[in-house]
Amino acid sequence: MKILASLMLEWTLLIVGIVTVAAQDKSAGPAPPPKVLSISREFLKPGKGGSPHEDAESALAQAFARAKWPTHYWALTSISGKPRSIFITGYDSFEAWEEDVNAVAKNSALSSALDRGAIVDGDLLSDTDATALTYSEEYSLRPSVEIAHVRYFEISLFRVRPGHRKDWDDLVKMVIAAYQKIPDVHWATYQAVFGMEGDTYIVFKPLKSAAEIDHDFMLDKQFIGAMGEHGMKELAELEAASIESRQTDLFAFNPRMSYVPDEWVKADPDFWAPKKFGKPKKRPGREGGPPAEQPPPE
Repeated sequence: MKILASLMLEWTLLIVGIVTVAAQDKSAGPAPPPKVLSISREFLKPGKGGSPHEDAESALAQAFARAKWPTHYWALTSISGKPRSIFITGYDSFEAWEEDVNAVAKNSALSSALDRGAIVDGDLLSDTDATALTYSEEYSLRPSVEIAHVRYFEISLFRVRPGHRKDWDDLVKMVIAAYQKIPDVHWATYQAVFGMEGDTYIVFKPLKSAAEIDHDFMLDKQFIGAMGEHGMKELAELEAASIESRQTDLFAFNPRMSYVPDEWVKADPDFWAPKKFGKPKKRPGREGGPPAEQPPPE
């Protein structure tokens, strides 16, 4: 996004595949980011996106619903970049993650259903990988949002040059200081601790509609004014010194492939359960147009 993207201002996560984020706070109101994210990315074969993948993933979500599993998650599908889905599961700690994994393994009905579903899902995929992230509060800005009403994530991945951690730290803090003067800008930053090369940070920027992308283009003048001429020059120097690579992509929430709390469905039934509660809302998709809306599992 403009200066956000070019100068790292558009924090967004590039984790592609299925993103599942467990709700630490099951209410539909603003909630802080989970401390630990377990992320699985699924890269799709050509022509296997849309309904085929949604059907396969919906079966997996139904397995969790039948088991009344306490860990909920979101699914995101890519709008830009390679066809992929992301699942992110959030935990309070790595210990809590281990407990959840062990509990699934001990539930024979659930684990068997997941194994069967994984075979069907696997036929649609070209590759998968997994990553573990930890929340960075100091690199985030106004991170608590009402996720039940979020429709997109801009997701950016930044790799920091070896030996330039201090430059990166200075850069991020300058960006945050400038955006603190501009209302209604939110993002949450995570650091990769397993599964990614180098010193890697991933930033999630929530969007309630695509209109917010247009609005972000208009923030450039405000950001430049907040930084000043000297600040912009210093920012560019720090960016060149500290960032080895970056990528930003746009993802859409996918209700069919998500397993969300009842509170979220009640907060926005047209999106999370359109067939059951009302007229479906269209959302961007691949494979020739928007996929058909269907309700999430009961």
